[in-house]
Amino acid sequence: MTRATIPGLIVSAPRSGAGKTTVMLGLLRCLAEDGVKVRPYKCGPDYIDPAFHRAACGEASRNLDSWAMGPGVLAGQLDLPGEMAVAEGSMGLFDGVAAAGAFGNGSSADIAAITGWPVVVVMDVSGQAQTVAALALGLRHFRPDVRVAGVILNRVASPRHERLCRLALDGAGVPVFGALPRRGDLTLPERHLGLVQAVEHPDLQAAIASYAAFLRAHVDLAGLRALAAGGMPLGPSRRGRPPAQRIALARDTAFSFTYPHLLAGWRAAGAEILPFSPLADEPPPEADCCWLPGGYPELHAGRLAAAQNFLAGVRRFAENRPVHGECGGYMVLGQSLTDAGGQVHRMAGLLGLETSYASRRMHLGYRRARLLSPMPGHGSGQDLLGHEFHYSTILSQPDTSLAEVVDAEGKAVPETGSRRGNVTGTFFHLIAEAP
Repeated sequence: MTRATIPGLIVSAPRSGAGKTTVMLGLLRCLAEDGVKVRPYKCGPDYIDPAFHRAACGEASRNLDSWAMGPGVLAGQLDLPGEMAVAEGSMGLFDGVAAAGAFGNGSSADIAAITGWPVVVVMDVSGQAQTVAALALGLRHFRPDVRVAGVILNRVASPRHERLCRLALDGAGVPVFGALPRRGDLTLPERHLGLVQAVEHPDLQAAIASYAAFLRAHVDLAGLRALAAGGMPLGPSRRGRPPAQRIALARDTAFSFTYPHLLAGWRAAGAEILPFSPLADEPPPEADCCWLPGGYPELHAGRLAAAQNFLAGVRRFAENRPVHGECGGYMVLGQSLTDAGGQVHRMAGLLGLETSYASRRMHLGYRRARLLSPMPGHGSGQDLLGHEFHYSTILSQPDTSLAEVVDAEGKAVPETGSRRGNVTGTFFHLIAEAP
């Protein structure tokens, strides 16, 4: 069994919206302020939270995914230096897909079992008191290979409310590591894919500092540090192959959804990453491959349509070198993008794809793709694992399909990706090659 090389813990919850992120960012900042070389992680396929983690503690955050990462890839993320790891869970502790992947169903509980890290559960106790003990006991005993070490109470209404919750939890033998009073100002702004990106937050450092002060006043930080466990030996690590030696990577608020472990793997393999900004109307720099990640192009469609240096540059690039786009990048390589107001914006036209946000429909879930033709870094017939999350509607996808794509349960999806000449695109974000 793969184990992490450093001790750690996981901050999880029974559900989304319970306050995990507030606790995670505050804890990371407190540990960094106390001189701990902390290693942050995010459970599951999240593009946004790792940037917040880095802002909180100054260390790069990595994703840990039990569905899409095989043993070698997962080992490569866990074999990183640090004194203590802290991983933020996704959704509820045991939430994942119905069908298991490489190591499990994508749940935070799988990561707890794989790493040996204990779990601290953030419990929103709004509208309940003693019942919190029953929920905590259920979480503790649901999986014997997952150690739920205790809870942090959140949104506590009064001292009496806290006392009732603590008495019940003490009686159930569940340790309480803190109780956070109800406050309405400790929230981060959100949009349709989750939190607003870290670079867009108007005063992120002040917000994180307030979370840290809040935790110092109400949470047993020494107890959490003492709780960290794990640290068993790892198996051999495996990193993904880069798409080229020199990679022109679109990088700004419209193109920011690239998994940190992929970029780190490309660099470790000797590739050179050359960032450029389409929003600043920069053409791709001289490179062997151009890669357009996902992001929020629908929020900047007018600027992108007017970015003639960028559009002309990526068209010239595609004449004799490979260009690949993921999700939002795929849409920008297409013919047109219709924004939420119904306005049609002409894009690069390198693919025939036409997409629209005028009629929103969520596309969410893991994807397994078998390539029907090559894409940068991967040959025809290769199986790739990734994740798709967007609200666009396909109006037209006329080009040759890039892959046969199925969801986590093996059901075919219509988002097959496209290929035309040197240009490829997918709606899923690549996580790893299939083991």
